[in-house]
Amino acid sequence: MTLSACPCGEGEYKTCCEPLHLGQLKAESAAQLMRSRYSAFAKHEIDYIVKTTAIGQQQALDVQAIADWSKANQWLKLEVVQAKEKLDKNHAQVEFKAHYHDGEKAQIHHEISHFVKQEGAWYFLDPTTDQQITMKQPCICGSNKKFKQCCAQFL
Repeated sequence: MTLSACPCGEGEYKTCCEPLHLGQLKAESAAQLMRSRYSAFAKHEIDYIVKTTAIGQQQALDVQAIADWSKANQWLKLEVVQAKEKLDKNHAQVEFKAHYHDGEKAQIHHEISHFVKQEGAWYFLDPTTDQQITMKQPCICGSNKKFKQCCAQFL
């Protein structure tokens, strides 16, 4: 049996991100979730990308576009620049650089992402969803708080 390196760069896929992708484990930090999402792009685990996006945003995702982007690129490496795991009780921020090759040249996607912890699980707050939400609506993360009092400041 050959051991394969995890795309996130933290070890062997079978013991690193695969248990998260299979739903056997949950990410214990925002940085771990971010690394597992990078690996999911590299491994074309699109269902995992959807399931780890804030619950109220999942239906607004363009799943086909996510799948197309995942498959169109060769994922080279992940660089976590900085992780702020405690912005407040339930929010975190991870700055990263995803290195990939788009078929013509090497690219770097540099992003500062925000995450929310809800019922013991971390979720990505997607700033790109085309979702109309008002400040007084329930929050997209499912916290039962108003959006303005929860995740609005991070999007």
